[in-house]
Amino acid sequence: MTDKTLIELLNWRYATKKMDPAKAVPQEKVDAIVEAVRMAPTSSGTQPFELILATNPDVLAEIRAAAGDQSPVTDGSHLLVFAAWDNYTDERIDEVTKLNIDARGEIPLIHEYYGNLKASYVPRETEINYAHAARQAYIAVGIALVAAAEQEVDSTPMEGFDPDAVDKILGLRERGLRSVVLLPLGYRDPAGDWLLPMAKVRKSRETMVTLVD
Repeated sequence: MTDKTLIELLNWRYATKKMDPAKAVPQEKVDAIVEAVRMAPTSSGTQPFELILATNPDVLAEIRAAAGDQSPVTDGSHLLVFAAWDNYTDERIDEVTKLNIDARGEIPLIHEYYGNLKASYVPRETEINYAHAARQAYIAVGIALVAAAEQEVDSTPMEGFDPDAVDKILGLRERGLRSVVLLPLGYRDPAGDWLLPMAKVRKSRETMVTLVD
C-alpha cells in the first residue's frame, strides 16, 4: 500500500491519454475501486445507476469506435461504464425501501419517507428523472477517480462518446439504463503519453474558494 497522502495521489493522477496495453490492473485493485463505487453516497440512498465492468476485447473495440477512437478504451485492461436509470418508477423506489427494511428493520417513517419520494419523483418528466439519476452516477465517478488514485491505477473519465451507440452495444436500454460516463482503468505509457510530462493546471485556492464567515 502506498504511503503517499491523498493530496499527493491526486497530484499524481491525471486523465491518462495513452495506456500501456501490456499492463493489466490486478483484480484486487479493480475490486477495491468497484467497492468504492458501490459505497458512494447518492440522494436518498437510491443508487439510481449501475456499473458495467467490461473486459471483452471485441466489446471494447466496439465501444472505442463509438468513443472517437480514444485508445484508453482498449489499451486499459478494464472499462467501467456508469449507466443511470432512465427513469424513477414505483417499482424501483419500492426496491430501495425493501433494501432499507431488510438491513435496518421496520424503522419509523420508512414507508412514509419513500412514499413521499415516489409521489415527488415518479410524476416528473422522464428526462428530469434521468438527469437526476445521472448526477448521482457522477458522484460515484468522483469516488472512483479517488479510489483509482489511492490504488495508483490510472484512469480516464470520458464523456466524449455516442451514448446511443454504447447503450446498444451493451443492451442498456432494454434494462432501463442509459450510459453516462466511461472510465478506462490501466497504467500509463510513459513513452507514449503527451500529457504526462506537463504540469497539472488548476485554479488557485484564492480564485476558486469563497469563504463566508
